[in-house]
Formats: sequence, C-alpha cells, structure tokens
Amino acid sequence: MKIIHCADIHLNSKMASNLTKEKAKERKAELLHTFIRMVDYAVREEVQAVIIAGDLFDHNQINKTTRNAVYDQIKLHPWIEFYYLQGNHDSNSFLSDMEEIPENLKLFGKEWITYIVGESGTTMKDEAEFSAHSVRQNAVRKVAITGAELDQENSSSVYHSLVLDAGCFNIVVMHGQESEQSGKDKTEIIALRELRNKGIDYLALGHIHRYKEDKLDARGTYCYCGCLEGRGFDECGEHGFVLLEIDEEEGTCRRTFVPFACRQLYEIPTDVSGCHTTSDMKERIDNALEQQEIASRSMVKVVLTGEIGVNDEMDIDLLAKQYQDSFYFFKIKDQTKWKIDYHAYELDESLKGEFIRTVREAEGMSEEDKAAVIRYGILAVSGEDISII
Repeated sequence: MKIIHCADIHLNSKMASNLTKEKAKERKAELLHTFIRMVDYAVREEVQAVIIAGDLFDHNQINKTTRNAVYDQIKLHPWIEFYYLQGNHDSNSFLSDMEEIPENLKLFGKEWITYIVGESGTTMKDEAEFSAHSVRQNAVRKVAITGAELDQENSSSVYHSLVLDAGCFNIVVMHGQESEQSGKDKTEIIALRELRNKGIDYLALGHIHRYKEDKLDARGTYCYCGCLEGRGFDECGEHGFVLLEIDEEEGTCRRTFVPFACRQLYEIPTDVSGCHTTSDMKERIDNALEQQEIASRSMVKVVLTGEIGVNDEMDIDLLAKQYQDSFYFFKIKDQTKWKIDYHAYELDESLKGEFIRTVREAEGMSEEDKAAVIRYGILAVSGEDISII
C-alpha cells in the first residue's frame, strides 16, 4: 500500500514579502498547481491515501479558485482517500463552504479518530477493484490512521486517551512543534515522550517546514515531511512530501522523501573580505553561485559577509542588477562590516583624517556605529550616493 504524507502547503499565501505583485500572484498559483501535481502523482503511482498533516491553507480567507480546485481534486479521485487534519493556520471555512463532504475526505477533531484505510465508505474505481480489495484486506494487516487536532484545551490530556490496536500498522497524525517535554499553555507542542510505547509505527507530523525523520521508540518513527513549496528564504532547500510504501503482510514500511517543489530557494553566504571594488565582489559571488549549480528557475538570496575598508567601493544595486535576468528572483543582503585602520590616519592632516579622529574619540558610541559614521562621512565628502541598508 502506498500513502503520501504531506503538510504545510499554505494555499492562498500572499507571497508578498520579497516578490513583486505580479510574481507574488504567480507564486500563489504555483502553490496550488504543486498540490494538483501531487494528486496527479498519486494517481500515476497508485497511491491509496493522502495524509495532509495540517495547514493546507494559510488563513481563513480562501478564494473560490483555491477552494474549488482542492474540492475537485478530492471529488474527482474517489479511489484515493484524503485524510485532512487541520493545523493552526487552517479554519473551518473550507469545509463549511462545501455543498457536501465527499466520502473519501476523512476529517479529524479534538478527540482521537481512527480510520482503517480502504474501509468505512471508501469508493473504489469499480466493483471489481472493490471486491479484490476486500479479499486482500481480510488476509493482511490493516493500516490504521489516527489523528487529533490540538488546541489549548486538549493539548495536555490528549495523550492519555490514545489507544491503538497493536495488530494494525498504526499511523498517527498530529500538527505542532515537537518537544521532549510537555509544554505549558502552548497550543502547538507535541510531547514526543508521551507518544512512546503507544504502538505507533509512523507519526506523521506537520508544522515544521523542513524534512526531518527520527526514531520515536523501538517500534516507531516520527517524521516532519516539510512544506511542498518554500515561500521565503527561511525555507531554503528541497521541499516535497514523503511516500510510504507499506508491506501489509510483514508490517514494514519503506519511507522515501520525494522532492517536488517547482522552485527552490537558496541563501548563499559570500565572504567579500579583501575585495576593493564592485567587480571584485561580483567575481566572489560568481564563484559562490557556480559551486551551487543553481537552476535559473530558482529564487536566490546572496548574503555578503566579511570586512571591507572604508575606502573600498561597493554598489549593491549594480551587483543585484547583473543577476536579475539569470534567476526567477535575486536579491543581495549586505551584512559586511567596515574595517578601519585608525593608525593610518593618526598623522593625516587632511579633513578626512580630522573627521576620522574626531569620530574615534566620540564617547557613548559603539565601534560598529563609529565605523558606519566614518564610512558614510567619507562617501558624502567624496560625492558618492549614500544607501543605508
């Protein structure tokens, strides 16, 4: 049996923190398209169930296009069971706007609900397939999917009420932040220690936007599948979903992370120490980008680090302009520090030397602030444009 574990799709995200209005709209559509592509993948690979471990949507204002597209993907594939557990970004608006809830959409609540995959109202492709499926289910270990949605009221008590059939292959679905200790007054804390030795084979989690898998106990594994698409530069790296291939006779499971995002985000730290001109810095950036082998469809953020002299020339706007046609999105973040050799100006009788000595002797100012004042002062005296980042 094949099952997809996905989460944190965040449909209807505004995507406006870095992008123009046009590209934000395009990325918003790409998130929805990636969800549709995932369902197409499920059809091709004969996946029987899709687990959505929270945050299918980003907020309670769901536009008609998104709502109808998700509804249609569920309704038009009745042989695939969709297990939807709402996360902290979800709301009931999607469900309340449905004319009817499809039989293959399985929902959870504040108390534990268990479903047996392939049973309880599942619609198969045709009668012959349903008969073959029923015969097979009688001869093999059943796959049970159990879930509960956390809130302030049940987050501490929900663990004690979890009872699983040890004879099943047990998948438990939750949405929240993992923790070895029980949290106090936190609605999204998942206390892993409270879930050990409960008979869990696979703990399907949502909320953390990067892939992570580790042992839960001697029997089970817990896994954050991450988000389908990275939305900001705090979500760099590969994104996708987890494919579970369960051997129902042996009770074993092969888990595979499937990269699936249509675009990848990169944050590239680049040390420009020793560079004296914008051209020098571009050469450093070129080398850093070549090492990553970044596709043109990607979104890239270069972070400049290191020390530069107060007399060095650096034009961030010019640097960024030279890459904007090479990638879907490109930006540069300047985190360099200014290096000032005060000894070189001790005997300098020029206006520049007097200015630097005056700033150096100023009280109540940090060394970092002194360097910034000196840098901008020299730029102003030289007639350069001043851009404070």
